[in-house]
Amino acid sequence: MLAFVFPGQGSQKKGMGQGLFDEVREYVEVEGEVDAILGYSMRELCLEDPDNRLKDTRYTQPALYVVNALHGYKAMAEGARPDRLAGHSLGEYNALHAAGVFDFLTGLRLVQKRGALMAQATGGGMGAVIGLGPDAIAAVLRDNGLAGIDVANFNSPTQTVISGPLDELGQVGPLLQAAGARMYMPLPVSAAFHSRYMVDAANEFAEFLAPMTFAAPALPVVANVTAEPYPTDDASAAVKSLLVRQISHSVQWTQSVRRLVADGVDEFREMGPGNVLTKLVQQIRQSA
Repeated sequence: MLAFVFPGQGSQKKGMGQGLFDEVREYVEVEGEVDAILGYSMRELCLEDPDNRLKDTRYTQPALYVVNALHGYKAMAEGARPDRLAGHSLGEYNALHAAGVFDFLTGLRLVQKRGALMAQATGGGMGAVIGLGPDAIAAVLRDNGLAGIDVANFNSPTQTVISGPLDELGQVGPLLQAAGARMYMPLPVSAAFHSRYMVDAANEFAEFLAPMTFAAPALPVVANVTAEPYPTDDASAAVKSLLVRQISHSVQWTQSVRRLVADGVDEFREMGPGNVLTKLVQQIRQSA
């Protein structure tokens, strides 16, 4: 069985989508509408990044959504047919689009709003912990009274991302390394994404989603929040709930990949720029 997996923030880079903007018919047909919705040229942003905006969440999220979709469209045109779908954080929107939950332009509007709301959050940060498991990280936080830090991403058994106030993140690196972490690396983000500090953004996003209606997934999509497939009963309400919760909850990527493997997936194809998820999937499968 084949799974398409779509990456999230961190995979963006200048030049992404090179050759695909003209090759993918589905995009050529709507490019004018894309640029009208956003108020700028998506092609120029991705290929040239003239004002160094690709690192700005407001621009990163729509850009990655578009480029991930381009990769997915090309793979489908070449005959690939996924049996399962998943995406990491922002990439989950691509998985839902690929499953027919909403059309391409609706997905673009969703990620544009999501990126704007997440960019408004300030005052926190994130850090990647390499070589120390989640239980050991939790013990370090507990033993040192760093109660303000949440786990944002369970990326693999040996890679975890934490979120929280900058003062606590500034203290935690040496403590984690003393406990056995190979590396602690602060991430270049503007806020504590996927944590309790994003609840206001999540609530505003819920208001934005409230009048919308979504279809049931035509293929199973494993959700970041639950590491289980999106429900097909009362699908529209489930989509809204899970997308809202995702903003302020951990990304359960390790468990999501394990769920896909348990369902019979033996081939993963990353639909987007780079190979971040490909490496994480390898780590997760090797650990099993």
